[in-house]
Amino acid sequence: MALERSPVRNRQRRGGSRLPRLLLALAAAGLTPAPAAAQEKFIKIGNLVDYNFGLITNLSANQSMARDICVYSAKATPGYNVRASGSGAGGAFTLTGAGSTLGYEVQWAALPGRTTGTILQPNVTLSGLTTNATQANCSSGPLASASLIVMLRATSLQAALSGTYTGTLTVIVSAE
Repeated sequence: MALERSPVRNRQRRGGSRLPRLLLALAAAGLTPAPAAAQEKFIKIGNLVDYNFGLITNLSANQSMARDICVYSAKATPGYNVRASGSGAGGAFTLTGAGSTLGYEVQWAALPGRTTGTILQPNVTLSGLTTNATQANCSSGPLASASLIVMLRATSLQAALSGTYTGTLTVIVSAE
């Protein structure tokens, strides 16, 4: 039985409260200076891309993809937290297709280049993380500051019907 998988799509979001972003937007327009507190709460996630597993023929082994991403915080102590949700019921990490669903696992590592990390639960915040990014787009200094890992477990693959599966993974970072 061969399964074809389509990408798990990501939506980029910025964390933090709405007030600091609004103040920063007004400051950029020249209407009012942004207070230091608003600038300190700025956080950004970038380098998110689709995860396309392609055609999976080995259903006996876990299938995993890790991507390096950029998390930047303008705070003097660059702490952040991360929360993820999928497109399944209640934010579950599931792909849909072939008349069924296929569960997947999401892991987060606070360093780039990792292939395993802390397993995330849907809509549950993982806190106490720090970033070493020195520039908002990771275009200078470290080119990435974290790893996002998506895993299809062999048990889920073996139970799935053959077909194309898609889903959306939303990742939100917030300043701590």
